[in-house]
Amino acid sequence: MLLLASSEPVSGAVTALFAILLVGLIACLALEEKLHAKKSFIAGMFAIVCLFLGAACGILEFDKVVVGSHELVEIDTVEGDYVLEADPKHEQHHVVITEHNEEEVGEEDPAVHVGGHRLEMPVYIPGINWGVIAIILGSSLFVDVTSKSGLFTWIAIKVTKASAGDPSKLLYFYGIMTVVFSAVLNNVTAMIIVGSLTAVSLEKLNRKEKLLGFLLIEGLLTNIGGLLTLISSVPNIIVGTTANISFLTFFIKAAPYVVVATFVTIWMGARLFRISKLTNDKERDEAKQLVSNFDENDGVESWGFFWFGSAMLCLFILFIATTSVLPFGINHLGMGFIALSFAGIMLVRFKHEVQEFYKTVDWDLLGFFMALFVVIYVMEHAHVLDEIGKAMQWALSDMAKVPASKSDATMLLLGSAVFSSVTDNIPLAAMLSSILHKVPTPTESGLWWSVIFGANLGGNLTPIGSASTLVAVTIIHKHKMPLSFVAFVKAAVPFAVVQIVLATIYVLFVLPLI
Repeated sequence: MLLLASSEPVSGAVTALFAILLVGLIACLALEEKLHAKKSFIAGMFAIVCLFLGAACGILEFDKVVVGSHELVEIDTVEGDYVLEADPKHEQHHVVITEHNEEEVGEEDPAVHVGGHRLEMPVYIPGINWGVIAIILGSSLFVDVTSKSGLFTWIAIKVTKASAGDPSKLLYFYGIMTVVFSAVLNNVTAMIIVGSLTAVSLEKLNRKEKLLGFLLIEGLLTNIGGLLTLISSVPNIIVGTTANISFLTFFIKAAPYVVVATFVTIWMGARLFRISKLTNDKERDEAKQLVSNFDENDGVESWGFFWFGSAMLCLFILFIATTSVLPFGINHLGMGFIALSFAGIMLVRFKHEVQEFYKTVDWDLLGFFMALFVVIYVMEHAHVLDEIGKAMQWALSDMAKVPASKSDATMLLLGSAVFSSVTDNIPLAAMLSSILHKVPTPTESGLWWSVIFGANLGGNLTPIGSASTLVAVTIIHKHKMPLSFVAFVKAAVPFAVVQIVLATIYVLFVLPLI
């Protein structure tokens, strides 16, 4: 658990100092490419500075952490009765306090810790949301190992053959596959898999001139697919877990928008990039002949492992979707435990070469997350989030209102989209979710969804708005097709504007009815 922010007063100058640091972090992340520095390094340096200044200014708490005990509050010193904080029925428990306990409790700590013990722990360790870290690490390892079965390549080639080589059908099939892969895997992995297969398919079909349009549309669709489930994108994980939105609820509420936005995006792309159906029998026959040379079984080295990976993928999705109702206490262990467990099961086959999979983990992303959580933790103690929350409350009419007011939801969604288009959407999601949680904002409020939609869709406005669009541009350049920053923006803005307008209408008028 995150330690509570210090109740000690913090001067305005200290709060302003840390607010400047937060702005500096955001600016450096936006200029990541120009600084030639990884985001984990940038966030890590700011985390070090924040911890040092936090300790120097005396705003951090260095108390020992209590483990293996229940915390009892509402002390009655006359009768010795206490209320168990975690007990919803507030049943009374009688506890005999020893001299050591009394001394430990003291006047400044009204809580009594029964059983367990206190241990020394660096102040930044409890500040990290380890549940999010576990989900990302476990899911990444699971996907990497499962991909060795050839399952994802098999699915992609099957889809290509089903299109019979028709460019229009292929665009729809690959577009839908991109959304599904982005939802089940992650945006970057989906873009790499689908983008690579798209290049191969179009080259074999002698349609390489259409590759730019295909890749750009697929890059935009990764961020739409990233809206489909709670684990589809990092902002979803951060905001969804903070708001206590279950996997199933998230899917039910996001799916209608994703379906509509997917087909609108593909329809627009087909017209803007002139990707049309084959017009005569001769063209269709030639395309079918070319497609028939594709062999989806080439990537399958072991059919036993292929079917095992398929079954495990289905079980993984099922377990993640039903985490909150799983028996034997697994529901309390959370999605991070499930993700790591499935990764461990899949790694059994490669137990003598697991280091090869450890190398493929995006440690830069994990390091960035940990450093970012530390920065936010210090910002909370410096009351920076309090001040931002007050400003949001001043700008928004009523953050605790259900349903949220239309002006509030619109302002938050558009602001999130614009902000996430120029810098990483992860800090945005982390900061806004912390503020909404602190207000507090009800789980049913549309403001959570404003942040989710804005943070994901804003990545389609610029090539640096999301990692997957950056991967799409990288693949485009790899195939020697020129696409500058400005050219990307000109091509992508019409799509992004339509997607954001649809999202705004959806959040304001459709979500309250679901």
